[in-house]
Amino acid sequence: MENDVHTNRSAWNWTRKELFLRLLWGLASPLFHLSPRHFWGWRVAMLRMFGAKIGSQVHIYSTVRVTVPWTLEIGDQAAVGDRAILYALGPISIGDRATVSQGAHLCAGTHDLRDPSRPLLKPPITIGNDAWICADAFVGPDVVVGDGAIVGARAVVMKDVSANAIVAGNPARPIGSTHP
Repeated sequence: MENDVHTNRSAWNWTRKELFLRLLWGLASPLFHLSPRHFWGWRVAMLRMFGAKIGSQVHIYSTVRVTVPWTLEIGDQAAVGDRAILYALGPISIGDRATVSQGAHLCAGTHDLRDPSRPLLKPPITIGNDAWICADAFVGPDVVVGDGAIVGARAVVMKDVSANAIVAGNPARPIGSTHP
């Protein structure tokens, strides 16, 4: 099967409003990235201005990359660490008290590989309450990480993770439970 590159590149994946908002976010994001480390409230306020739904006492580091803020929902007391990537083409929901550690990548965007034009897909990602996405882990599109689950450092998660499961590796496999 030959790829239809022309159709892919000429597709309108975003409305005019979304394109305009992405432009504004691109212009405003240096104020996010250049803010001092402990200006949690400033960064949360900026994300809220762009439509993100963010709870109270949330810590988001200045080096976090957020692609589309208005598809982002973060619960109370959650944290997103240094250099994390929230590729929020589709909705990303991070639960209460959940942690997304440094360098982790939540990828809520992909392409339909069965279609020669490879259209953009924007499936959601859900990270449950009290879950922990450890350093440099990758969570793919259309994945649910259950409440209390732990995704080990550098793990690659392409399938749902049960509540309280501990997974590690590439591909991620269960290695234990947070509740014996």
